[in-house]
Amino acid sequence: MQASIYQLANSGVQKLIPYQAGKPISELERELGLTEIIKLASNENPLGPSEKVKQTIQDNLGELSRYPDGNGFALKAALAEKWQVTAEQITLGNGSNEILELLARAFLSTESEVIFSQHAFAVYPIVTQSVGAVAKVIPAVEYGHDLAAMLAAITDNTRLIFIANPNNPTGTYLSEQALAAFLEALPEQVICVLDEAYFEYVAAADYPHSVAWLTQYPNLIITRTFSKAYGLAGLRVGYGLSSPEMADILNRVRQPFNNNALALAAAEVALHDEEYLQATVALNNAGMLQLTAAFTDMGLSWIPSVGNFVSVDLQREAAGINTALLHKGVIVRPVANYEMPNHLRISIGTQAENDFFIKVLQSVLADV
Repeated sequence: MQASIYQLANSGVQKLIPYQAGKPISELERELGLTEIIKLASNENPLGPSEKVKQTIQDNLGELSRYPDGNGFALKAALAEKWQVTAEQITLGNGSNEILELLARAFLSTESEVIFSQHAFAVYPIVTQSVGAVAKVIPAVEYGHDLAAMLAAITDNTRLIFIANPNNPTGTYLSEQALAAFLEALPEQVICVLDEAYFEYVAAADYPHSVAWLTQYPNLIITRTFSKAYGLAGLRVGYGLSSPEMADILNRVRQPFNNNALALAAAEVALHDEEYLQATVALNNAGMLQLTAAFTDMGLSWIPSVGNFVSVDLQREAAGINTALLHKGVIVRPVANYEMPNHLRISIGTQAENDFFIKVLQSVLADV
């Protein structure tokens, strides 16, 4: 009977490999019995949630028997004010991942084609395949998106193009000039999904202010998240900014109450906590310098990153080194599934966490 159940699933789902999340600390504790463990695998904020967020969660515990506001009125109002859009242009998601899935459900069929880059976020092929659409993976250039090749790959069947800016797991980014030219050349029947999950970390002067493009390009949607810079990964809150028409379509397939009450309240408070955001970015900048300086000392190269992570080239297959790190209590992210078998992606941690990782990596490399 088990085999026939698999046969009942649609063909795309039958061939899917589930998304592999970063190993939880509790899992490594169970497996190896370790007591000193650091996790630098999932691009989480090492500061933890802000004090204001924790107080808000405490204040709202008494309302957990009530359904949340299914429209997310207060959070949408706060986002609309911050980004100078209307509430009708906002779609709330259970993380920005859900927005990506809603786009696939709303706009793709088995006849549709989806374009994304090599080394891009693993959820793009997952949502594409889950609805039976055809994925066209464009080879990367220096670990980044080749926008000219993406445009050249468009056919009459192309419906979505996923662009991660910055890209995960490489940390590369596209400039305002490059993306503006891309959008201008994009056919109006092709939707550009601009995934900006890490935009808060970017200090580059030529990084695009993409929200300004929404009035010009109704086929553009920008996805963002509270999981990274705002430290709310465990509450799962993301959002999309788009034309009102696109948001209306997505809200037709969005499940009711997809954001829980604590997540909605916490995200609204986090959005206004500029002091916390500044502390997050400062810690990240210092940690990036700390890690990359150590890589230089170890004779290792890395992909220059503007996110809260960095992928280091170990100059050999990384799987064995990753296993050795795990046995010493360090969880990082192998990225062989992104066609980067010699790299490990390291999330920026606290100074102490970064120090621990550096010492353990030096020890492991000395033994191989």
